[in-house]
Amino acid sequence: MPFTIPFFAEEVLVFLVGCCFGSFYNVLIHRLPAQESIVRPGSHCPRCSHPISFYDNIPLMSYAILRGKCRYCGERISLRYPLVEGLTGALALFLFLRCGLTPQFFIDCILVSLLIIITFIDLDTYTIPDALSVPGIVAGFALSFLALRFSWLDSLIGIFVGGGSFYLIAVVFEYFRHKEGLGGGDIKLLAMIGAFLGWPGVVLTVLAASLIGTVVGVVIMWRSRKGLDTRIPFGPFLACGAVLYLFWGEAFYRWYVGDILGL
Repeated sequence: MPFTIPFFAEEVLVFLVGCCFGSFYNVLIHRLPAQESIVRPGSHCPRCSHPISFYDNIPLMSYAILRGKCRYCGERISLRYPLVEGLTGALALFLFLRCGLTPQFFIDCILVSLLIIITFIDLDTYTIPDALSVPGIVAGFALSFLALRFSWLDSLIGIFVGGGSFYLIAVVFEYFRHKEGLGGGDIKLLAMIGAFLGWPGVVLTVLAASLIGTVVGVVIMWRSRKGLDTRIPFGPFLACGAVLYLFWGEAFYRWYVGDILGL
């Protein structure tokens, strides 16, 4: 009897592999800002420093079995860990359903992975490591020669449009407000997004990030009662905008050009 692959087996495998990568991304999110080795020491509880056994390090499952607590000291494990694992797995699955096992799938997975790591580091530290964004710019441009949606020239223009526009905004903001509005990390992040998505991706990313950031920012400022002095990282909103473009950007442009402009 010939061997047949069970229904949904590929999708399940992609999701599980994505969750495993998400588990590693948690290590990067925790250790990169602290400039710690990502190899040694192995996974351990940040409170009691007890090494985490492999059976307590299974993505999603171990968190559920341990009820979100360390087996040895009982310290609560941050919900961020299963969130990053599940988010990475889910986005990998959605990209697989969209692209199949093609070069574009792997390119998009690299971008999404960088965005996930950068988002949570920015939320924790209000910084975006150059160790992620700068190599990301280079990788995005290099991979544009394999991309199916746009050319290397679109990628190059995206780098300069993304990085250049945000640099100009940062200079103007600092001139009038006499303080930093956009950090260098945001500038390099948008340049990286432009490298992976081209200049059309930059436009929609900034639009979506601004809209989402405005809504969320107003709520945070109201709750903190600090007004415009409230410190809010913009990197997560850029990442969210980039993911929205990745899945719905082309449909948005078709709707806008066809239905709204009638071209």
